[in-house]
Amino acid sequence: MILSFGIGRMTAILLLATILPSCGGGGGLGTPTPGGTPDLMVRQDVTRNEWVARLEDFAPDQCSAVEGGITSGTHAVLRFSVSASNIGTGDLIIGDPNDHVAAGDGLFELATCHNHYHYRHFATYELVSSDGTRVWKSAKRGYCFVDTAPEPSYVGPRSSRPVYTCCGSVGSPGNQGIARGWSDKYKWSLAGQFFVLDGGDGQPVVPPGDYKIRIVLNPSFIAQGGEPCPNLDGAGLCRQLRESDYTNNALEAAVTVPANPTRTGSGPLSGAPAGEEEPPTHC
Repeated sequence: MILSFGIGRMTAILLLATILPSCGGGGGLGTPTPGGTPDLMVRQDVTRNEWVARLEDFAPDQCSAVEGGITSGTHAVLRFSVSASNIGTGDLIIGDPNDHVAAGDGLFELATCHNHYHYRHFATYELVSSDGTRVWKSAKRGYCFVDTAPEPSYVGPRSSRPVYTCCGSVGSPGNQGIARGWSDKYKWSLAGQFFVLDGGDGQPVVPPGDYKIRIVLNPSFIAQGGEPCPNLDGAGLCRQLRESDYTNNALEAAVTVPANPTRTGSGPLSGAPAGEEEPPTHC
């Protein structure tokens, strides 16, 4: 999901409420595209130009710390942005998460800390050593699909306005999706949008040096213990979402982990404002 603001959390939510229309009319002001098939792609320029390695403070009740198994205190983290674009011939239609939970189709699960639904198998985020032999996982949990900006490379017809803008929450209807020719940005400052570098999440310490952020949208998975398998890809593996092309869902972006991270940070977003933003829970 992702509209974010460099201001206080409550002010951000109030502003968001004035920008996004209510779900009573279906979400956004744009026109849905019937038929066709969606196709997800990771925006290369977004991740490569929006990352920072720095020191941050984590409170014991902070949801990203609770959900990521991160100890409270000061930790070195590598934050990064991800933008998922739909370059297919049809809209990616998710709808209301409450309906999916009621149907038990496996697309959403309840995040008790935030008290809203998280989308399952949204993406995998990995920090990979330059020789490919060591891998670290991000604590990020998928939250919501909405239209946040047009995809610059898309050349086909598309809605001039966002179509899907309402995440919804427990008991409050949403209308999630990504219209064709639009993208959904998970900004670097959002909760959980980072790797922990100093072992504070139970993973090994990340030594200084050059690495790659590996992102895979709508990743393949093997259903476990009766878990639903909505779609099968060419390899016979499960995918949550049906797409016309699964081969363009991955991206690797080069990053550098410093020997001694600072509060100011290093990387393209060095000096970016401190603080972490929680996603809004309503329209």
